[in-house]
Amino acid sequence: MKQILGIGSRINHQKHGKGVVTNVTAKMYWVTFIENGLETIATDDDFEIIEAAEDEVDTVSFYEVEKSLRDILKKWNGFSEIVPIADKWKGGTMILKPSDNNLASKEIPIDTFFHKIVMLRDRLRVMEQKINASKELAEQDKIDLQQYITRCYGSLTTFNVLFKSNSQQFKGESTSK
Repeated sequence: MKQILGIGSRINHQKHGKGVVTNVTAKMYWVTFIENGLETIATDDDFEIIEAAEDEVDTVSFYEVEKSLRDILKKWNGFSEIVPIADKWKGGTMILKPSDNNLASKEIPIDTFFHKIVMLRDRLRVMEQKINASKELAEQDKIDLQQYITRCYGSLTTFNVLFKSNSQQFKGESTSK
């Protein structure tokens, strides 16, 4: 009989590859695999133990492991939050038509364009965080750079029509002070 692995144990499964045990019962492991995501496997299934953690009860909840995994993937793989496009634009196409009729038009899926807009917004947010966290920049320089970023957001408000949720839209400078 194999030892019962604790939460946090690392394994290499023949079918699913490498993963981390995120929950345990007497007969099953819940394992988050690098390639295949969350799978349940029997405790007596055939796998190699890379690193065994002691079988401690309730050391970490599945929710905490899942949240930590999402945070790590987001931080190290550049994953951003899922931002839905407004339903009326799904599957739509943008057509860029030059004034010269001898030149070809360009069609771009709106979903692709929207994804680029969201990536731009996410990169502006990262830049904002880096500016605010900088120890080298003077406070006045941080304020000046922050105002430029806010103006960039304001310039992008035209694209708010593409966002499904108002809370995810661009916000520029407020006209009321």
